[in-house]
Amino acid sequence: MTNFSELPADLPIPQDDGSTDHLQGMRLPNLSLRATNGQLIEIGGVKGRLVIYCYPMTGQPNVALPDGWDQIPGARGCTPQSCAFRDHYQELQALGADVMGLSVQTTDYQQEMVDRLHLPFPVVSDANYEFQKALDMPTFIAAGMTLLKRVTLIANHGVIEAVHYPIFPSDSDAAWVVDYLKKR
Repeated sequence: MTNFSELPADLPIPQDDGSTDHLQGMRLPNLSLRATNGQLIEIGGVKGRLVIYCYPMTGQPNVALPDGWDQIPGARGCTPQSCAFRDHYQELQALGADVMGLSVQTTDYQQEMVDRLHLPFPVVSDANYEFQKALDMPTFIAAGMTLLKRVTLIANHGVIEAVHYPIFPSDSDAAWVVDYLKKR
């Protein structure tokens, strides 16, 4: 069984391909997406600071990862990234930021991860690629699935003020966000 909490030492490092250069300064789309807390969240209507960490796909216990997953730069590490945001959640809240995860998996798929990892924040489903299309978020294809590349957005009153991309290793993302917010 694969240990999703540990990152293999030989993962390829993702390179900045410029696919997120257009995001800073954009408004978050006025979309309502289903969240694991049972609510529809109006993404563009969230007041204050909002951290949205977009990730490809979380693995599930006893289910094999797609073939070649570890060879795709930036694909592996959704569980460590989510756990890092869980572990920094109180600090992020103290810095005035709400947190949510976002992937293209269904809410039911995401709920398993939220429960297993005890995440204190919602994860929203972009299963219809509405968020991805509205912001032209970068994707890749694995095992016939179109998945989001790992990107973190920090928005203030609906306007994207910072973009973290590429993210490597994935568990460094939450600390990057904390550092960014402390400097503001």
